Amino acid sequence: MSGYIGNIYNRLSEDRAHGQKRFAVLIDPDKLRMSNLDQVLKASVDAGVDYFFIGGSLIVSDVLDQLLMSIRQATNIPTVLFPGNSYQLSYKADGILFLSLISGRNPELLIGNHVLAAPYLKFSPLEILPTGYILIDGGVNTTVSYISNTRPIPANKPDIASCTAMAGEMLGLRLIFMDAGSGALNPVPAEMISAVNNVISSPLIVGGGIRTPEAAREAARAGADLIVVGNAIEKDPGLIEDIASAIHTSRTISSL
Repeated sequence: MSGYIGNIYNRLSEDRAHGQKRFAVLIDPDKLRMSNLDQVLKASVDAGVDYFFIGGSLIVSDVLDQLLMSIRQATNIPTVLFPGNSYQLSYKADGILFLSLISGRNPELLIGNHVLAAPYLKFSPLEILPTGYILIDGGVNTTVSYISNTRPIPANKPDIASCTAMAGEMLGLRLIFMDAGSGALNPVPAEMISAVNNVISSPLIVGGGIRTPEAAREAARAGADLIVVGNAIEKDPGLIEDIASAIHTSRTISSL
């Protein structure tokens, strides 16, 4: 039987309750050259990275299992699948974000793909993490918005994001993930993060467009419990230490 709601979720919930911020390095198997993997893994271990998120909107290679095995051999950092579709699955991870794209109106990404994946996941060893996925306009048409055929929530509409997050939580989704998308020009605004954080009790994940320690710190201080960084690290793994430090030393500021 799958590990539905276990160690990863419980840890995220406890961290939120205690104001502890966490950092996930996003690895897209198609973007990261395997020759760079050792550098990323070593820097992540040294910096105390909390999670690896594995996936992307497009995975056209067959290196997912190989990547997960390489991470497990080199680190004890939990691996969480961040799938772009129902085929991006592997038993070799620790958990999976079971994403429902609640900011869009594409039925396949609200429930359709989940029906296809459910029999596979039901008897998998993966911890299933039901996640309300909210796409935010990051200033450019990203791969995820194109592939998902959905429009992101405008960055200046925190009320829409807040109501969407509340609805997702009321539907029983255990995590809320606001994402500006891979390659976003702008991260999710601090005002929007704060607005959403104030109306939900679920752990809040934020990613997309975060390229600097300062941007990561701002997201954490605004109320994000787990900050996800991918593109910037693919280009410069040396950022991992500074971003990790910025996140781990931050706490939410109640009035932004």
